[in-house]
Amino acid sequence: MAKSQNISLFIEQLSEIQHYVTQEAGTEPPFSGKLLHNKNEGIYYCLCCRQPLFVSDTKFDSGCGWPSFYQPVSDSSITYIDDYSHNMHRIEVRCSQCQAHLGHVFPDGPKPTGERFCINSAALHFIDKETGEETTG
Repeated sequence: MAKSQNISLFIEQLSEIQHYVTQEAGTEPPFSGKLLHNKNEGIYYCLCCRQPLFVSDTKFDSGCGWPSFYQPVSDSSITYIDDYSHNMHRIEVRCSQCQAHLGHVFPDGPKPTGERFCINSAALHFIDKETGEETTG
């Protein structure tokens, strides 16, 4: 099956909030995401295409209400877009493979990068390193 067909299948199975976040650049309510308090070791993938995005070692508690990471798994896994909505300038982050909206990146994160990738749980799919258990945000 072609990659675009796989992406289409994943998108067809999205819940209302997952579709709103990933396809309409929406935001889930703060402190509501299933992956916010996840502390297990593993990899966070794009919900829509399963591209690896973040590793658990880079996740931290920023207190903002959404999962936060200080760097993506690779620079090529994320696309950065200037976002001027809500009368402010932010940097939107999208999956570079399928362009699903993930969240935003801010310059107030911890070392070593100083960045805070504020990501909607509803845009993520987590696979536990130890058990292989999968959790969809």
